[in-house]
Amino acid sequence: MISPIRCASGTVVTVPLNDLPDWLPDWCVDQLGDEPVDVLFEARSISAVFGLRLAGGREVVVKAREDDGRAASCVAAQAQLAQRGFPCARPVTPVTRVGALAVHAEESLPGGSMLLGDTPSVARRYAAVFARLMAGLEDVDVAPPLPSPRWARWDHTDSGLWPAIGFLDERDQSVVPAFVVDTAERVRKRLLAAELPCVLGHADFEAQNLRWLDGEVWAVHDWDSLAWQPEAALVGAASGAFANASPPTLPPIESSAAFIETYQELRGRAFTAEELEIAWAGSMWTAVHNARWEVLHGDAPVSLNAVREQAAERLRRANA
Repeated sequence: MISPIRCASGTVVTVPLNDLPDWLPDWCVDQLGDEPVDVLFEARSISAVFGLRLAGGREVVVKAREDDGRAASCVAAQAQLAQRGFPCARPVTPVTRVGALAVHAEESLPGGSMLLGDTPSVARRYAAVFARLMAGLEDVDVAPPLPSPRWARWDHTDSGLWPAIGFLDERDQSVVPAFVVDTAERVRKRLLAAELPCVLGHADFEAQNLRWLDGEVWAVHDWDSLAWQPEAALVGAASGAFANASPPTLPPIESSAAFIETYQELRGRAFTAEELEIAWAGSMWTAVHNARWEVLHGDAPVSLNAVREQAAERLRRANA
């Protein structure tokens, strides 16, 4: 069967059922008790994500990614939050291994739309969701999902500045501008110097991973991207990424400031001077990762230009 779906761009495309991975229909029967009869959508990035309608009419989302040991903790944390009423999809299977893949299914949670914009008022709305999310994760009992996602892995033990990413490392690194390398070195040094405890947090808190309905957050997606890092660093990373749709960039500095301030207000605790510096350092690491990605892939220099324009002030605030 070939299913028509509507992409975010509005273009209607068709997804043939027989293009699904060979293992997936049998996995659905084994884990969900039913076979897929319709493909609602398919997306591939770090994970492969399949929206499926099963023979009995139920709609589910199946996610498969390389089994790096993180998935079980991420899915367990997502399940605990969903059970408590946090707006996220509820996992409906445990994580299973299929070859080299970690696979699980969750309920379908369609609807809502992205909240676009990078103004301070939009930043405050995102900060309120992030504060609620981090509060919900405080007493979630899972093993730390290590290693953290590569764009939040400044604490890696690989040789060199960047975490080892084969398909990036094999490219010509000499094209990465010196100011990107310098900014990344200073940010990483400041982050590694922090003496702060690590906590569980969402490390891909971007507009494209949230949906809103009637002015309220409807769903937070991408729980594969939980990380184990200091709270202030995670808040800072979110303050620099909340507006990202595609391509990613940096919001204005005053918007990141509004995010960080609102988060503290809603959590009822002011950051220490060190935590504030770490938040500002965290606001830059994903951006320099994205800037490097752009240059190595020959993409438009969106994050690159943002880093060039904002690095000096963000580094000043980070004391880096």
